[in-house]
Amino acid sequence: MKVQNIQSGFFLFFGILLCSCSKQPQPIDYGNDACHYCQMTIVDKIHGAEVVTDKGKIFKFDSAECLMRFSNDLVETDGYQFLTNYFESSEALIPIENATFLISEEIPSPMGAYLTAFESQQVAAATKRQKGGKIYNWKEIKNHINAN
Repeated sequence: MKVQNIQSGFFLFFGILLCSCSKQPQPIDYGNDACHYCQMTIVDKIHGAEVVTDKGKIFKFDSAECLMRFSNDLVETDGYQFLTNYFESSEALIPIENATFLISEEIPSPMGAYLTAFESQQVAAATKRQKGGKIYNWKEIKNHINAN
């Protein structure tokens, strides 16, 4: 009987261990999670961001610019997922390299860069027409943020 209990405990422990090593994004707990880069509490549901490492470690950020600055210190990012919230659907995450970015002073962001991600280029362009600003792709915005 004791052997069976030990085996059950063993399988339960390793089952939990395997589940905890998931390489899937985790929802940001707005109002409770802190930005890994600047330590601010993440509250803005359209500007948050997340990195999931190849080993499943999660880093959460209050803005895409904090994620970008954090990523500058990374030596190896193969297998990493870089994700961002986006304007069209608060709290949802998309791959950051697929996002279109708008810098517009009419849409404040947590770190003051006025940087907002969009899933759709068309929505970004329509928002730009309405609120002004400049549109960037992933490569362009990384260069812009790192230069400033």
